[in-house]
Amino acid sequence: MITMNTNYTLSWDWDPSSSESRAVSFTTQYVARYRLFKKKAPPWTTACEKTSRRSCDLTQLSLYFLGMYVLRVQANVNGHVSDWGQKEFCPDQDAALGPPTKVDLSPAGSDLDIFISDPLTSTNTSMRENHPELYYHVLYWECRGDSQASRTLTLSSGSNIVTLPDLKAWTWYCVSVQTCYDFYNKKSSFTAPRCMQTEGATPWWQVVGYFLVSLVLCFLLMLLSLYGSLWCYKTLKATWFPSVQLPTLFQYLWDSSRSDIPRLLTPDSDSELLCDKVTVCPEPPVLEIYSPPSEALLAPPSGLEPDSRHSRQDSGGSGDSGVYSTGGSSSLMQPNRVSGQGPFDPEQVKMQDMAPGLKAPPVNADEGIVDMCV
Repeated sequence: MITMNTNYTLSWDWDPSSSESRAVSFTTQYVARYRLFKKKAPPWTTACEKTSRRSCDLTQLSLYFLGMYVLRVQANVNGHVSDWGQKEFCPDQDAALGPPTKVDLSPAGSDLDIFISDPLTSTNTSMRENHPELYYHVLYWECRGDSQASRTLTLSSGSNIVTLPDLKAWTWYCVSVQTCYDFYNKKSSFTAPRCMQTEGATPWWQVVGYFLVSLVLCFLLMLLSLYGSLWCYKTLKATWFPSVQLPTLFQYLWDSSRSDIPRLLTPDSDSELLCDKVTVCPEPPVLEIYSPPSEALLAPPSGLEPDSRHSRQDSGGSGDSGVYSTGGSSSLMQPNRVSGQGPFDPEQVKMQDMAPGLKAPPVNADEGIVDMCV
């Protein structure tokens, strides 16, 4: 029988030389032992029927832990069966006891607390239900870095929480636990060693070191916070309140919300940028019109008869001729006119020289001669 807590497996041996091993099959049955002492034939229950394996799992049969059973196995080779092989089985007495399911360590000052989980049955219940007097055997020792063997100490307890006393502070210890049941002298295997360091009073130099480290970290954190706040303030101020203001015209274009007024384009604007060549011209000078003296106007030009003079009067008053007339006057007014010809030609203002880009109409020589009638 291969057993562990409430897990049971019946296994047997078979000599392959006695028959063809491929053709053999096995049947396993069981019955409660007390039924064999009755007059009636006992009702055998089949656990595994005609299987080629050399084992049969009895865990799912939920055998009563304190009961006694009789198990039997029969071989079948091509219709020829063998005799039954029998074996008595009592789970309480014959089933092996398993180690604790879990072992955890926790420091308690200079001591260690051990938290032990009970071994479990096949239905995930505690084995204490079947073995109420179950207890634990604790094995612990000091863990050293050198190869020197340390002294091993033992401790037994029926509780699931065990405290290891009289340990050295700031020292590593290893622990291994075994499950025991004295009625049938059952003992499990030891668990894998678990190690942990004990604690103790903190030295003064460690306290001072922790304080200095925390002080430096707080200072760096505050410095970083102040630097970040200052940087954010400068960035926001330079963005929304720049020290160099835009010209008035650009501010007007920037702040204007009307759609018919052009706006400034931002660098990341997706609008189409249209450019054209612009020529900036200087402001044209003010033209000064020279008015010759009246004697020059009264003297007829050479080669021109007095009778050939003619009068020219513009109904709307032309500014180009420089002649204005008023009704009811019997004498000539002081005219303001420009003669295209005459004895004062060197002093005449030439429009072409003053503004080469402007086109002036041709000047009539007769516009400087006016004949007024009363």
